[in-house]
Amino acid sequence: MSVKPTDPWNTCLNTTLKEEDSEVYSIVENEKLRQWSGLELIASENFTSQAVIEANGTALTNKYSEGLPGARYYGGNEFIDELEILCQKRALAAFGLNPEQWGVNVQPYSGSTANFAALTALIQPQDRLMGLDLPSGGHLTHGYQTNKKKISSSSIYFQSMPYQVDASTGLIDYKRLEENAALFRPKLLICGASAYPAEWEYDTMRKVADQHGAYLMCDMAHISGLIAGKEALSPFDYCDIVTTTTHKTLRGPRAGLIFFRRDKGDGLESRVNQAVFPSCQGGPHNNTIAAIAVALKQAGSPEFKQYARQVRANAKKLAETLTGYGYRLSTGSTVNHLILWDLKPVGLTGSKVERICDMVQITINKNSIAGDKSAVTPGGVRLGSSALTSRSLKEEDFVKVGEFLHRTVEIAQKVQAACGSKLMKDFVAALDGNQDIVQLKKEVVEFARSFPMPGFDPSTIQATVTI
Repeated sequence: MSVKPTDPWNTCLNTTLKEEDSEVYSIVENEKLRQWSGLELIASENFTSQAVIEANGTALTNKYSEGLPGARYYGGNEFIDELEILCQKRALAAFGLNPEQWGVNVQPYSGSTANFAALTALIQPQDRLMGLDLPSGGHLTHGYQTNKKKISSSSIYFQSMPYQVDASTGLIDYKRLEENAALFRPKLLICGASAYPAEWEYDTMRKVADQHGAYLMCDMAHISGLIAGKEALSPFDYCDIVTTTTHKTLRGPRAGLIFFRRDKGDGLESRVNQAVFPSCQGGPHNNTIAAIAVALKQAGSPEFKQYARQVRANAKKLAETLTGYGYRLSTGSTVNHLILWDLKPVGLTGSKVERICDMVQITINKNSIAGDKSAVTPGGVRLGSSALTSRSLKEEDFVKVGEFLHRTVEIAQKVQAACGSKLMKDFVAALDGNQDIVQLKKEVVEFARSFPMPGFDPSTIQATVTI
């Protein structure tokens, strides 16, 4: 059968990105160079696989499929239904869940939308919830607010009271949590964090929730890959709802999942599905669901368990290396993939260390430490081992990473002392032309480029910048 010629106004639909839009192509290639040339230590980031990237860039992006498998608002969804059911089955399998007890919605666009949909399903507007406070390592979507402003939609639409860590140990003060819950009487208790290097007492949280007839929700976004890999305790034995992103330790595309109990007789399945669509979002991103399915298949493999084990081993070694230099870490070490590094004892803010690390191709993020008043100039930084473990770094390599970080802090201390000011703008100005930074960057780039790069071949990069 002959194919008719493409109309002139449609020729752009079958050209490559490089041909069609050299500006965007150049940005993509430059970002590839940055990723390959640096040390990625942001705990919420990872490098996904080539197969996930390919699935995320398929023709599945063309299809509208509002609704659920077998109950769509559009026609032509027979293969989309097959895909979503496959993704649901793989999600339950990855975490060893019985489909008679648990179900999952795989449509949330992100972890934040998954969390708000979960809140919409579980409680009513202005009901009370308790989540870990942001300066204690919690997440914005767990009810965060300041003295002056409700920051997250989870505090705007619901009444929020945080629980906190003990400032001296960095561990959650469960006794105080229980006491405050007795006064606040929440309808929902949230466990999960974005910067908490310790394990969770899910049984204690369940006990407190039951004292008030409250639901217990876990946001396992940061540690879902470790849970799938059997390297962290599972929240599924205790919680009513479990949410997660898919791009952190789970090593998938950027999206979210909501797991819900099917066996409690309170209609959580229909409530969650209704909350996701149409309450909180529209048609699902089918290309992303395909990529999630690929990542979940990988997460169920024996190799992924080896990866999860190495993530923990690498984080522990980095923690030991930093404490060996005399630095203070929240909780003293880590049991998962992340480290919360307190820089207040060395007279630096997390924002300054983040900035100088960027200059030497080490990517980290500033982070609040218990007791901090500002999220803009917090007292610490957060480090994670997931991404570099995906690049095949082992414990001995993380000793070198720790050395690089130590040298970066030493440079920052010297620069701050020399510039005679603690203002960020003066600090940044004083960094310009610093030869210690130039030398350290050279060593970091050489070290980083000696490791393999997941998802793409560094030899094919066509960057327009140099690093």
